[in-house]
Amino acid sequence: MKAFIFPGQGSQFSGMGYDLYKSSPKAKKLFELSNKILDFNICKIMFEGSDEELKKTNVTQPAIFIHSAILAHCMDMSADMVAGHSLGEFSALVAAKAITFENGLKLVLTRAEAMHKACQEYDSTMAAIIGLNAETIEKYCQKTHGIIVPANYNSINQIVISGERKIIEKSCADLSNLGAKKTIVLPVGGAFHSPIMDSAKETLQQAIDKTEFHNPICPIYQNVSANAEMNKNRVKEKLIEQLTAPVKWYQTIENMIEAGASKFFEVGPGNVLTGLNRRINRNIESVKGAMEE
Repeated sequence: MKAFIFPGQGSQFSGMGYDLYKSSPKAKKLFELSNKILDFNICKIMFEGSDEELKKTNVTQPAIFIHSAILAHCMDMSADMVAGHSLGEFSALVAAKAITFENGLKLVLTRAEAMHKACQEYDSTMAAIIGLNAETIEKYCQKTHGIIVPANYNSINQIVISGERKIIEKSCADLSNLGAKKTIVLPVGGAFHSPIMDSAKETLQQAIDKTEFHNPICPIYQNVSANAEMNKNRVKEKLIEQLTAPVKWYQTIENMIEAGASKFFEVGPGNVLTGLNRRINRNIESVKGAMEE
């Protein structure tokens, strides 16, 4: 069975999507539609912009969504199941026909702007903790005063924590002493998938409530539960909850394998998820998604 997986924030790069734009009339039409929906030339930034321009919140998230959703649309195959890492869940929903490309892009922009606004309220960040088990990290977060939570379960040995900057920076030293092989404070705009995103949830919920959703045509494995979902109302609930809940990524991949996924296609910019899949299960085949010729 074929599984499509869609990357999240951090996979962007200058020139992303340009080959797709040049070689596929179908893709070109959707790229140009994106400029109209957003009311600025995001394609020019994606194709020619600097790394700094691509890091802006109102650009990064729409750019990754646009690249991923268009690539999925142009591939010469369909998926038996889908999942997306954080932001990637919106691309997965478009691929599963739960929402249209246009509505997905509008929701992504709303989400990006709401998250950016929430980040202004706190000096916050995220850090990757490598080589330390989840249980130790969870216990540390629970007993630490202030805002600090596990945010991304990327693999058994790579957990991302999220919270107030001073606490996150101190935790890197503490978790190293507890046995972490490496800790890296990430270059992100704030503490995603933490209580700091609470204020963004209401904005996103209002936008989702106004958006037409359909039951997906194939199972979508959502970050919040790591389980398959086929009901549009539960999909919406988990999409909102995702803003403050951790991304259960390695659990998602394991559940997809158990359900019969034998080949994973990473659909979108970069190859972060393909790399994570090798850490999660070396026996599964993971490749970059390619458009139809």
